[in-house]
This record gives sequence, C-alpha cells and structure tokens, in this order.
Amino acid sequence: VPEGRGQKHSSNKALEAYQNAYEIAENRLTSTDPIRLGLCLNFSVFYYEIMQQPEKAIEMAKKSFDDAIANLDNVTDESYKDATLIMQLLRDNLTLWNSDMPEEQ
Repeated sequence: VPEGRGQKHSSNKALEAYQNAYEIAENRLTSTDPIRLGLCLNFSVFYYEIMQQPEKAIEMAKKSFDDAIANLDNVTDESYKDATLIMQLLRDNLTLWNSDMPEEQ
C-alpha cells in the first residue's frame, strides 16, 4: 500500500515519540520493569509493522529480552508476573519474525 504524505508524517512523529520514550526508559527503568518491557514490545512491533524494518524490530526485541533475562533474579515479586508475560510476548514475536526472514545463502 503506497504511503501518503500524511501517513509518512504520522509514522515519523510516532517514531520520534517512541525514540524519546525508549531513551527515557533505558535511563530510568530497570530492564525487567514491565513498563519498559511493554514499550520495547510495542516499539519493536512498530518497527516491524509500520516502518517495515524487520531487522531493527528483531534487534530491539532481542536486546530487550536478553537484558531482562540477565536481570530476572532482581525483579520484584509484584512485577515478576507482568515482566515474564511481556518477555514471553517478545520471545513469541522473535520466533515468528525470525521464521519470516529469508534464509541467508
């Protein structure tokens, strides 16, 4: 579907907002914080679906998942369920997206 000027403008504004939020989340929230994980999940889907950049989506989702796994022992009891649920969604997306990627020859 060809992108109109309005859609491209909106996509760029959304990208800018996601980038700003992502930077704040990385600096202020732990890697297992459900808000940060949810932001990374949504931002990676945005890259995959809207920006049509599957490599960037995979890179972001993998980094978020790996960072959270590395700090899973430090997650608070009240955040554990939400964090692990979002991590599962990240992993599901990674599995799906990697299966959609063309094989390198």
